[in-house]
Amino acid sequence: MKGQRLSIFHATTLALRRIGAALLPQDCLLCGAAAGAEILCQACVDNLPRLPGNLCPVCALPSPAEASCGKCLGETPHFDATLAGFRYGFPVDRLIQALKYQHRLALAPWFARALLASPPPEGDLMLALPLAERRLGERGFNQALEIARPLAQALSLELPLEICVRAHDGAPQASLPWKERQKNVRGVFECRKDLTGKSVIVVDDVMTTGATLNEFARTLKKHGAARVTNWVVARTLMQ
Repeated sequence: MKGQRLSIFHATTLALRRIGAALLPQDCLLCGAAAGAEILCQACVDNLPRLPGNLCPVCALPSPAEASCGKCLGETPHFDATLAGFRYGFPVDRLIQALKYQHRLALAPWFARALLASPPPEGDLMLALPLAERRLGERGFNQALEIARPLAQALSLELPLEICVRAHDGAPQASLPWKERQKNVRGVFECRKDLTGKSVIVVDDVMTTGATLNEFARTLKKHGAARVTNWVVARTLMQ
């Protein structure tokens, strides 16, 4: 049944792309070449930075034989798995920044389609990583939610909007040393629903140290979630 829903979604998406390519041709956002109805031309898509083949199934960092890495074995995260579409690097970083800071909202469904090109995670419901109220007011939208909407629709999953919030707004994670990021997000999330026994898919744009996603997973587990899977557009590979 799930495979049938995905097949219908992909067939519909392909048909809409073909119609759009004929009626609304556009230039590639990266190189300016003809891209039909797409944001990027195929040549630029083929050159986007990919993750290596062997990844830790928990945190999506390189790990021999796709086994759980030493860090996850030594200090088990609150989340159970991570799936990522790309390696965070040029030009994926520019595309994500264009979505967040230049209001290029058409990139959100493009990112969703890119994630759906690989087998999706299993889950009972989907949540977008909450954005602090102040930052939401400044930006006008939550980029994680914009990416999650087409994903939830494609997988026929519930995407509740207000059961989890970011109650406190600390310093931006990107402005802090990696070792300080975990302290910065401690206790910032609130969950207003019993999630007992639920398998939750959490969508976000970028996973860097994983501190924010780990804290969100901790909150979800406190409210009964049985499993938490991160589904992110890009993963930063720590040097």
